[in-house]
Amino acid sequence: MHQWNAYVALGDSFTEGLDDPAPTGDGYRGWADRLAERLGELEPGLGYANLAVRGKVLHQIVEDQVPEAVRLQPDLVTFCAGGNDILRPGSDPDALAETFEAAVVQLRGSGADVLMCTGFDTKQIAVMRHLRGKVATYNTHLWAIASRHGCRVLDLWSMTILQDPRAWSDDRLHLSPEGHRRVALRACEVLGVPVEDRWDAPWPPRPTPDWMASRREDLRWAREHFVPWIGRRLRGESSGDNVGPKRPTLTPVA
Repeated sequence: MHQWNAYVALGDSFTEGLDDPAPTGDGYRGWADRLAERLGELEPGLGYANLAVRGKVLHQIVEDQVPEAVRLQPDLVTFCAGGNDILRPGSDPDALAETFEAAVVQLRGSGADVLMCTGFDTKQIAVMRHLRGKVATYNTHLWAIASRHGCRVLDLWSMTILQDPRAWSDDRLHLSPEGHRRVALRACEVLGVPVEDRWDAPWPPRPTPDWMASRREDLRWAREHFVPWIGRRLRGESSGDNVGPKRPTLTPVA
């Protein structure tokens, strides 16, 4: 495997780590932190910064996080962005891909290796099934960008293991701790980082869910998560308002 000395993670809530509570009880861990911890085990002294902020759309990540990543001069960058844009009505995956590629050019021009993330397959998420075509179009662009600029790709679409409800948190928008763990293992595989566990290990059996209990859970989810999310969209608010990056500078991984 390649040995990296400095790693910077860019993105939104997915890379910030929602909903994977940090072991300290303060903030979130997430797949990027888990990846950094594994890299740090193999390369003591590895510097790690996580500039991702929940709710950010692509142009905000490109304008705010990408220049800072270039300034930090890491030799490894993970770049996952565009999901919050796809959720918005009228978004254009072709235009998003152009913006994404311009950022990749900056990152690769700084000398960093870049690991890109595709979008998830949304066919199992009821309120997002209609976005599946847009996500697939965007993913096709991302693969082409990676080919043109020599980037690695963390293909979340093909991770069918994440279609199990246990991979997702209560809000059905963010990964559970186990979901984040599996994504981190897949990232290690793509980067050639040795790990003991398999990201695609089968889930243990679980009881067949009761239909009525499932419908009650759907109603509770809509009331507690979906309706408030729609309300924020209508008010022009973001979950990332007044939130800064959790690791703004390169610091050694504990």
